[in-house]
Amino acid sequence: MRRAMAEAEVGDDVFGDDPTVNRLQERAADMLGFEAALFFPSGTQSNLAALMTHCARGDEVILGQEAHSFRYEAGGAAVLGSIQPQPLAHRPDGTLDLAEVEAAIKPDDAHFARTRLLALENTIGGRAIGRAYLAQALALAARRGLATHLDGARIFNAAVKLGTSARELCRGFDSVSVCLSKGLGAPAGTLLLGSRDFIARARRARKILGGAMRQAGILAAAGLYALEHNVERLAEDHANAERLAAGLAAIPGLEVEPPQTNMVFVRIPGGRSPALAAHLARAGVRVLAGERMRLVTHLDVDRAGIERAIAAFAAFFAE
Repeated sequence: MRRAMAEAEVGDDVFGDDPTVNRLQERAADMLGFEAALFFPSGTQSNLAALMTHCARGDEVILGQEAHSFRYEAGGAAVLGSIQPQPLAHRPDGTLDLAEVEAAIKPDDAHFARTRLLALENTIGGRAIGRAYLAQALALAARRGLATHLDGARIFNAAVKLGTSARELCRGFDSVSVCLSKGLGAPAGTLLLGSRDFIARARRARKILGGAMRQAGILAAAGLYALEHNVERLAEDHANAERLAAGLAAIPGLEVEPPQTNMVFVRIPGGRSPALAAHLARAGVRVLAGERMRLVTHLDVDRAGIERAIAAFAAFFAE
């Protein structure tokens, strides 16, 4: 990947003439079934640009309480987009109750924000959302005149888990955001996909948000490499997550949630999370302290690393 970056042919993406960025956008659009794509530095920015393109000031987006664009992106839709979020609770499988979604749509009345967009996420907290549910959600949105956005930061994880294609999981959405880092291993970069008209308008949002870059082909080359070499291998990350979960579940006192993809959630008892995190750091295992700890596997974590992490957890709780 670094060799591809070093050898990348570059231009000026602000003017749309970086050949490597253009190849990446065309490759992703063809791969996922959209007319066009736009390269962003980050998923946070891509999601916000999508929401700003779909919604005007005073409009509303319906999304989940756990959605990254609601909980973990600093309130950007409200702060910078003047878009009202209408968050709903997720069901245990990560989906939103579609009856609750429909009930949350505001009437056409000057007292209310205008409900314009339904935004879903796949995977959500490591849970893969299948095509049958997505089709039902898309049908509801179409019936009620809502646009649809999919935060597909980890859409390839979902596809590998479900044994389908990312293209099939994206089908029917007006826009999709796909992250090239995380499990795919690029150092940075996210793609926003949609119709040509949508992407043309999103380009203006990207400029407003400071996301237009010059010789971005250096980063785009990493994204191309990731799409061509690192999708199928996500199954290894899922297998490592399953091994990690099994190993931690054997430690008395730990409550481990069975993983679906590359995320393992484990509850740490008795306020011991900070001490555990410090212990793990000394053993070369990096975690973020928390009562419900999220452990994520990726291409830089091999099976030996998984076994080392299990051993470090076991040693802490044996004390």
